[in-house]
Amino acid sequence: MADASSPLSELTPSATSIPQKRALDDDHSPAVSSPLNPEFRAQKVHVQFPADDSHMAREKRTKKDSLKKRESKGAGPDSSRATPDPKQKEPPGELAPMRYKLARPKPSDFELSRGPVFTSHHEVQDAEGRTIEFFETSEHVYNKKNFHYTHCIADPAFPSMFYYRNTEPPPHSAHMSFEDAASHMFFDKSGTHVTSNKGFRMSRANVAVREGRWYWECKITRGIVKNRGEGEPESHGHVRMGFARREASLDAPVGFDAYSYGLRDAAGQKVHMSRPKDFFSPGEEIREGDVIGLEIQLPSERFQRRIVQGQYNPAVDRDDEPDQAEAPNIIRDRIPIRFKQHIYFEKIDYHTTKELEELMNPSPMGTGASLERPHPNHPVPALRTLPNSCIKVYKNGVLMGIPWTDLLAFLPPASKQAQQSGGREALDDGSLGYYPAVSVFRGGAAEVNFGPNFWYPPPAEDDAQSSKLGRLRPVSERYDEQIVEDIVYDIVDEVGFWMQDGGRVIDRSARDDKAGDAAGMAPGREEIKELVQDD
Repeated sequence: MADASSPLSELTPSATSIPQKRALDDDHSPAVSSPLNPEFRAQKVHVQFPADDSHMAREKRTKKDSLKKRESKGAGPDSSRATPDPKQKEPPGELAPMRYKLARPKPSDFELSRGPVFTSHHEVQDAEGRTIEFFETSEHVYNKKNFHYTHCIADPAFPSMFYYRNTEPPPHSAHMSFEDAASHMFFDKSGTHVTSNKGFRMSRANVAVREGRWYWECKITRGIVKNRGEGEPESHGHVRMGFARREASLDAPVGFDAYSYGLRDAAGQKVHMSRPKDFFSPGEEIREGDVIGLEIQLPSERFQRRIVQGQYNPAVDRDDEPDQAEAPNIIRDRIPIRFKQHIYFEKIDYHTTKELEELMNPSPMGTGASLERPHPNHPVPALRTLPNSCIKVYKNGVLMGIPWTDLLAFLPPASKQAQQSGGREALDDGSLGYYPAVSVFRGGAAEVNFGPNFWYPPPAEDDAQSSKLGRLRPVSERYDEQIVEDIVYDIVDEVGFWMQDGGRVIDRSARDDKAGDAAGMAPGREEIKELVQDD
């Protein structure tokens, strides 16, 4: 019997009564990574306490393959691994343009590119009493059916590219594109006046802006009558102006879809995704003789690529960081084709995406990301927006306001080529961006001015504002930049193909079958294909 004076023995607590250590979870990890904690991934820690009879438990053994089985898998007799090493993924190769085996160029392919044939259609008088002659353009191709066309010419300095490179036909300036326009549109010979006698038709300019600040003007030559006399109609047609991406429909007004932003002459409303909203003061419209100035501001391409690639961190990423030696990877899959007396590069155009179609026409059954409004960190690349981007509107030199901010991103993968036509994903062929665009309706007519001599120059800026936001530039300067870019990209492609050929020039005409097969190119043909388009 135990001594009554001895202290009572304390009960040993069981394992279940010991406070359990809470498993570490990632509920408190930051939502966005930063340089201090890049790619933070918290690992869950499970603390397991042995049971009371743990001293009786045996350690589980890992079952290993037999020697014969390991030898059949290729492992040596000394190998003790139960399973082979997982296969290492090969790093993806660098993207390169597609190569096609073509016939030798014709002598006419070395001649300078020509513009369209102009046939006089009608004349009109604008509000200032000027007579404007409009022409019907013919003998040129139209951008349609998921294909985009640019002029090309044969050049003996580019043998590895089968002698064909980019070129520009007259007029050699920024203007409304004859090829990148809907049918039944009429132009003057300079490409700065545009009209139509049909329903809404749109034409894009031959230049696109991708970064920086740019300005252009649009004057209403035929539209809502300003000083209507007795017996005169209220309007001679309607005009809309704005910016449009490659995916925007040409058979609709600017602002019809999610790929364009337009300003409506009636009531001065802003239009995006076919939703007109009040912008001008009540009772103020855009009438004949009025000049609308449009300024667009886009962040740098380096900043945009971080957004579309899902690497944007609003806490640390800024657009005013010093420029780095980083250039876009432009990949142009193109093939020469003939159309009547012209030769063009045919490229697969960018197509509409399901996500932006649902944004324009939301489904009542939509769930998840489809209901989330666009923002820079949206899970869907097509619905990501560009911080610090905007469009400003001026009327006759007076700033009317900023109708749109945080424009939708356009660099891949936000834009995708038409897959049904053979396009490749995440390719930037250099044609992406926001294009000045004008749409006209039943007699409406407009004149564009891409600078540098504007009717109403934008207000002067001080040095501090210019250095912070970048210099406001006329769109006409972008035309010269595009010419330089095309030359550089042609040289890069020529050198790239030359290196693929082992640093030597190889005759890859259609009659040289061995050379073509060795390069893994498409089979040759006797002649470049002839394109046929319906009017």
